[in-house]
Amino acid sequence: MAPSTDNQLHELDRADVESYAIRGGTVHERFFDCPLDYASPENGKRVRIFVRHIVPLDKDAKVHELPFLLYLQGGPGYECSLPGSVKSGWHAKAIAEGYQILLIDQRGTGRSSPINADSLDAKFSTTAEKVEYVSHFRADNIVRDCEHVRKILCAGRKDKASQKLTLLGQSFGGFCITTYLSLFPNSIAKAFITGGVPPLVDNPDAVYKATYQRMISRNQQYYEKYPRDVARVRTIIEFLNRNCIKLPDGGNLSPRRFQQLGLYFGFTGGFDRVHQLVLKAFDDIDTINKLSAHTLTGIANMHSFDTNPLYCILHEAIYCQNGSRSLWSAHRVREECFAAEFEHSWDKILARSDPGMPVYFTGETVYPWMLDDYAQLRRLKDVAVGLAEYPSWGQLYDKSVLAKNTVPVAGVSYYNDMFVDFNLSEQTARSIRGFKQWVTNEYHHNGLSADSRVMSYLVDLLRGDITDL
Repeated sequence: MAPSTDNQLHELDRADVESYAIRGGTVHERFFDCPLDYASPENGKRVRIFVRHIVPLDKDAKVHELPFLLYLQGGPGYECSLPGSVKSGWHAKAIAEGYQILLIDQRGTGRSSPINADSLDAKFSTTAEKVEYVSHFRADNIVRDCEHVRKILCAGRKDKASQKLTLLGQSFGGFCITTYLSLFPNSIAKAFITGGVPPLVDNPDAVYKATYQRMISRNQQYYEKYPRDVARVRTIIEFLNRNCIKLPDGGNLSPRRFQQLGLYFGFTGGFDRVHQLVLKAFDDIDTINKLSAHTLTGIANMHSFDTNPLYCILHEAIYCQNGSRSLWSAHRVREECFAAEFEHSWDKILARSDPGMPVYFTGETVYPWMLDDYAQLRRLKDVAVGLAEYPSWGQLYDKSVLAKNTVPVAGVSYYNDMFVDFNLSEQTARSIRGFKQWVTNEYHHNGLSADSRVMSYLVDLLRGDITDL
């Protein structure tokens, strides 16, 4: 047991924490009270941060000694799922390396002061209040929450090395790590980034100009694999243009919403998942001239914008800093540069120079029309518009600090990543001193969950066991 501070029991020694076993470890569910705004902690506004603390099997006596690995989930807006076991995947590698694991629900997600239409309505009466509140839920404050948690859990440790966190960040989690490296480099022992080396931009325009090109490439690959889907998707888009289709949850299945299934093109196995829905929708139209409840439910379940609304309303803001506004960047870039490639209007599709060309799906992009098509997002429309026009986003990355970085960092960039552009990621990797970058085309964006070798390779790379890159 660690010595108590100010006569308070150490967080790791509390007996009132809910705990239970999973394969390979024990889970302790912990909550931490954090300032909403770290610039004004005295104002009394707080958020509650939830962390699952996983201790390896038979290591409970060493909780005050074992170093922590903190996992930062992709997003923004997604909670961290509970693993059924830590005897496989990256969890097993972390435990084999001697860590206990922290799985944090980033503020606004899961059990960490979740943000949705109901929670905002319960707290605030005006749109301005809601926008101001949500503006505190970006990477800078997520990192400050992590630092707050670190100080509590590592209090009383005599070994300075074990007072630091090792970080693992997937996708947006890698963005958060880069912010952590900028704000609190002395709190980090080492860091691993998978598919999430962020572009050091002030607004998203350059990001979408690059990723739309990658979406085009993935669409071409999809139709090369499933050439008969060219006609099937065209039939579905024509049908959705000519009919007003309601989803079971009250949302609209517009042509543009159907095109958003292309989000899955960025994941291993995504082509096949979309193809199965295309088959179902086409067969419905061909046989019963309507979309069945089974098909509509399957399409609705492919997207989580209603259940994880921050993924929409705060998505473009993750790229904004130094006072830049997003102003619906993906929509503007599409209209200015890629309108013909991602056309949804059937009349305009027929009017193209090649009216028989494929209808392309879109990817990880958000649009203002989603605030009408998604049932729960409708209730957040004014908030989303306010965030898109928000003029006071602060700094997320400090390039001068990153250029002098001394924290060991390794990251994997997926050459064909549809979400995080490789070229922009490579520029960032070069600007972080000592960054060890692994570039591969073997995986898509979800490489960390698709193959346990990804984590093992990064550990070996940082250790110096791999020298042939």
